[in-house]
Amino acid sequence: MILKLPTTPSFRLDNKTALIAGASSGIGLACAVALADAGAEVVLASRNIEALQKASDAIQLKGNSVEAVQLDIADTDAIELFFKNQKPFDILVNSAGMGRHSPSLETSTEDFDEVMDVNLRGAYFLTQAVARGLIKAKKPGSLINISSQMGHVGGVDRAVYSASKHAVEGFTKAMAIEWGGHQIRVNTICPTFIRTALTQSTFDNPERKKWIEEKIKLGRAGEVEDIMGAVVFLASEASGMITGSALMIDGGWTAD
Repeated sequence: MILKLPTTPSFRLDNKTALIAGASSGIGLACAVALADAGAEVVLASRNIEALQKASDAIQLKGNSVEAVQLDIADTDAIELFFKNQKPFDILVNSAGMGRHSPSLETSTEDFDEVMDVNLRGAYFLTQAVARGLIKAKKPGSLINISSQMGHVGGVDRAVYSASKHAVEGFTKAMAIEWGGHQIRVNTICPTFIRTALTQSTFDNPERKKWIEEKIKLGRAGEVEDIMGAVVFLASEASGMITGSALMIDGGWTAD
């Protein structure tokens, strides 16, 4: 009698539609490329429609299915309007985010509100909107919020940013509990410092660069490619029993 072996779950995303917010550059763009390469139809969303169109054109040249839409997730009315005529998305990757770094004694209310409007309020209501569509259609789904290692630790000049990402970790766990019965999984990806155009100023600061290199046990900063395999994993059936979790991509930063 031949032993029946387990079947390896598929990492493919064929016939799935993914919405990627913050997809015009950096981590968001990398996630869009990874999901498209895995077979998903990707919808790229961002405030910067010009950069978004360039990203869309490049993905399309690879032979992948892609659409670009202008969307500011800090505008909840815009989110509601966008989802009025949308079919349900099987996958959400919310990579839209921002930072206004300063010593906590110098934080302005304007900087605080701007960060929270995108990183927390926008992320919350975008995740809610995608889940509503899935529940109405009685479909399963995978919702992924790009959080940060700073959602688990603190950092110099990053009190507001850390607060926003700790909050994302909290609502992700609560939503995972509420929507598990609908077979909707909700998780976060928590990168360390990733080299992008937006983080270059941090790496240009010798003191900050030294701090980063000392904290990352693997001895190097992250690259956007380090996120790509993780997002495909969480979006696919290969992670079918994972929800309410935070996938750390931090080179061991939080292992201490």
